[in-house]
Amino acid sequence: MTNHTKPRPDRVKARQLEQNRNLFGRLSAASLASRVQAQRMLKSAGDLSITEWRVLWDLAEAGPLTVTEMAAIQRTDHALISRAIPVMVRKGYVTTTISQADRRASLIELTDHGREVFTRTSVVMSARRAALSRTFSEEEVNTFIGLIDRFEAFVEAPLTENLKTEATP
Repeated sequence: MTNHTKPRPDRVKARQLEQNRNLFGRLSAASLASRVQAQRMLKSAGDLSITEWRVLWDLAEAGPLTVTEMAAIQRTDHALISRAIPVMVRKGYVTTTISQADRRASLIELTDHGREVFTRTSVVMSARRAALSRTFSEEEVNTFIGLIDRFEAFVEAPLTENLKTEATP
C-alpha cells in the first residue's frame, strides 16, 4: 500500500486537474453529455432513440438510403443502425425494400408516419442546434471541427506511427 503525504481531497483535486487536460477522457465525457442531453430532448419530443432520430433525419434529408450509407453519413457503426431498423419498421417509421442496384442491400425509406415523427421532433433538435450556434461562432465551430479531424486522424492511425518516444502512463 502506498503512503500518500497529501490529504485525500488534495490528491483528488490534483488528479482532477490533471485529467481535465486528458483529451481522450474529455472528448469521451463531452460525447456522453451530448448523448444524454439529446436523449432527454428526444424523449420529450417523440420518444425516439438517438439512432432512430438520426435515421429519420438522414432519410428526410437524403431520401432512401442503405444501412451502409447511413453509417457512413453518421460516422457510426453499421450494426447500430441495422439493429434499429426492424424496430423502426414495427413502429411504422420506415419501410425496407431490396435495392435494385445491389440485391444484397436493403433500401430504407421514410413512411408518412415517419416523416410526421421527424417533423415533430425536428423542432426540438433544430432548437438545440440553434442554441449551439449561439454559443459558438461559425469560425469557432470550423476550428473545433478541424481539431476533431486531427484528433480522429491521430486515433485512427496505426499506433506505431503515433509513437515518437517511449509511451508514458
